[in-house]
Amino acid sequence: MPHKIVFLPVLFALCLGCHRAPRKLDPQLHHIVQERYIQHLPAPFPPLSSKEQQTPWGQEYLIGVHFAKELDLYRAISTFKRARILAPLDATQRRFEIDYYIVYCYYLGERYQEAASTFENSSLSKIAPSFPTYDDLLVILYEVYSRINNPQRAQVMLEMLRQFNPEKAQRLTAGEAILSANFTQMQAIAPPYAEPIACLMATYNREKKSMAKAEGLNAVLPGAGYLYVGQKQSACTAFLLNGLFIAAAVHFFQKGHIAAGIITTSIEMGWYFGGIYGAGEAAKLYNERLYEKTALPVLQKNRLFPIFSISYGF
Repeated sequence: MPHKIVFLPVLFALCLGCHRAPRKLDPQLHHIVQERYIQHLPAPFPPLSSKEQQTPWGQEYLIGVHFAKELDLYRAISTFKRARILAPLDATQRRFEIDYYIVYCYYLGERYQEAASTFENSSLSKIAPSFPTYDDLLVILYEVYSRINNPQRAQVMLEMLRQFNPEKAQRLTAGEAILSANFTQMQAIAPPYAEPIACLMATYNREKKSMAKAEGLNAVLPGAGYLYVGQKQSACTAFLLNGLFIAAAVHFFQKGHIAAGIITTSIEMGWYFGGIYGAGEAAKLYNERLYEKTALPVLQKNRLFPIFSISYGF
């Protein structure tokens, strides 16, 4: 019986093909909007007239703009909503502006579902391309629908933007390919973003860890997969735990304690398979952090975050 225990890891390794860690990267790449950046952007709409400033809705409008410039987004949204309620029905242009500002604030606050709902329940779908922030709205909606997993609506916005402003559409496409780690799409990006993206991919491919290799190493020697990705403490823990349970199982079988040996072996199988999966996940995590470290400078230097495609502030 003991010699069968020795060959259990080999059997488990043969079963490894049906137990793989997910291969798709899920990087977390974010750009923190700086107050001074938003303040630097020009105001898109003509200032309120003296008559408009004296109205209740006009006063709410001005206060909302003040809050928005300071990125006090919660109070800005509340104030713009009051302005929207008070604005007369014949002030069509100003109502468009208020609706846009509400969507914009939700977007800056990363409340993407609220931004989408506000747009869909407003009259912004009726604005013409002559509207001062027409292309900015398309940029916002593209990212909003991308973030709420509505690729069909996001693609519609991208196609509309491509007709109105091809340069912004190309920048968005390049940025989204990097943000989602879509390597197939990244390879198809045209200049001027093709070269920095190619450098990003070359660096990542040179330094990444193989998830299959991490799993294979851990199958041959528990802990070796963790050591491969630089997790020394996890490697030591995995080696000791698996060694302890294997030794205990062998001891029980040698002493004739079959039931205890079977129980200990079943527990060891859990640790063994769990270690293989964990090593693959550790390699995936290593690759995600490597990708983030490599991609972030490219996104910033080439201004590929969607916020950089927005031309106006408040």
